[in-house]
Amino acid sequence: MNEEKKILLIQTAFPDDAILTLPLIQELKKKKPEYLIDVLCIPLTEEIFSASPHVNSVIPFDKKDKQKSIFAFIRFIKQLRSNNYEIVYSPHRSLRSALITLNLSAKETYGFENSSLKFAFKHSVKYDPSAHEVKRNLEFIEGDYSVKKWRIIPEITVTVDSKKKVQQFFSENKINKFITIAPGSVWETKKYPVEYFKQIISHFINRKFKIVLVGGDKDKVLCSDLKKENEEVVYNAAGDFSFIETIEILKSTSLLICNDSAPTHLGMCAEIPVLTIYCSTVSKFGFYPYNNKSDYISFENLICKPCGIHGYDHCPT
Repeated sequence: MNEEKKILLIQTAFPDDAILTLPLIQELKKKKPEYLIDVLCIPLTEEIFSASPHVNSVIPFDKKDKQKSIFAFIRFIKQLRSNNYEIVYSPHRSLRSALITLNLSAKETYGFENSSLKFAFKHSVKYDPSAHEVKRNLEFIEGDYSVKKWRIIPEITVTVDSKKKVQQFFSENKINKFITIAPGSVWETKKYPVEYFKQIISHFINRKFKIVLVGGDKDKVLCSDLKKENEEVVYNAAGDFSFIETIEILKSTSLLICNDSAPTHLGMCAEIPVLTIYCSTVSKFGFYPYNNKSDYISFENLICKPCGIHGYDHCPT
């Protein structure tokens, strides 16, 4: 029996980057159906890649804990090498990703031209800073991804248990017609001010919509503050649902309003209308909602904007 042919894709960045890598995986599987695709990622995004029907296996890389020391890192690479990957793709441009690639001895390796340790990759891929992140990632494979052809909706498999959990949430709270708001972000300067989100909530409540607030554990307090004045029609789901369960919630919403953060891309998986608000960042970084139902808004007349690709804990000025 012939040994299975394997590809390793390395993406150890944040959840938004993970989601935006899914279209590359889908297209890769179409073009190389004979290969099994494994994904190396951080524990936080393991759930996202596991939900892709095109991923064979997900390998968590705990770079902040279990594999943080140099000795643990070396052991981890040795274990990876035993999988005998023929091809390695690394959309992530970090030093660790390059070192892993360099030590796997794969026949073909692909990395962006601006990656750390560029020599670690046998094939250097163009990085277009003006393109959307999905389109940038698709540069790893041959094909016509011009104009709208790159706008690929990520395919996600939601488990029966997750669907039941979401339906129970809707049923218990008698939620049908609703707007979803994701007010949080890892970066403080990316957050639209709370007092403005309150105005948005009032606007939709006056139009007979209920409001579902989503986010992670760290967004619970923020969402509780937004719920205070309208307890009966605003529901705080922050921290109660996983990324994939949140996608299932979003499939039933009329609109998602959020900051320049991961929920924008969860909305693309759900293929719903998304309005992304840009505060300290800008759309030209390539992380805007890209389906034809969505849009974004941004106040551009600021000489200090953008202040960085991610943001800060406090406004620098």
